[in-house]
Amino acid sequence: MDLVTRIAGNFRDSANLKLAAVDALAPSIAAAVERMVACLNEDGKILSCGNGGSAADAQHFSSELLNRFEAERPGLAAVALTTDSSTLTSIANDYDYEQVFARQIRALGHPDDVLLAISTSGNSRNVIAAVHAAHEAQMTVVALTGRNGGAMTETLEAGDIHICVPATTTARIQEVHLLILHCLCDGIDCLLLGVR
Repeated sequence: MDLVTRIAGNFRDSANLKLAAVDALAPSIAAAVERMVACLNEDGKILSCGNGGSAADAQHFSSELLNRFEAERPGLAAVALTTDSSTLTSIANDYDYEQVFARQIRALGHPDDVLLAISTSGNSRNVIAAVHAAHEAQMTVVALTGRNGGAMTETLEAGDIHICVPATTTARIQEVHLLILHCLCDGIDCLLLGVR
């Protein structure tokens, strides 16, 4: 197979997955937008976490809220728990890597805040520990996963929102995750600003 054909196949696979998943995912995305807007309207904040590409997604999402998405507006309270290397390495060194997000949530999280927990497999132990810490803090969890949701599915409680991309390939899941994050940002702006 030549590279152009392979690249075209990747484009088609990504587009087809997005189109196939929209009906299943849109209601959960809308529910997450509404919960996040309620959190922000109550002077709460959205914490986000993930590993690798999901860490980049957590940072991308928080930057779109803190700065702006596509419309001018005041910054919104969002913190990516993946960015402070001194905090991450001290927790990993003194305790365990599994606790790098959970300890931050125990320090920063408050009731009615939201945790955006991102894991393509749903099996990231430190993200699952973050979900438990968020529940201890009486936070709502928005879980962004793929495949079958993994072990994270079992940790979710009533009131949490699970957005699970129906795919098995990490790259395709991450591509849909990025679209979902943009839908969340767009929906938040729409509800807060009336953006059309």
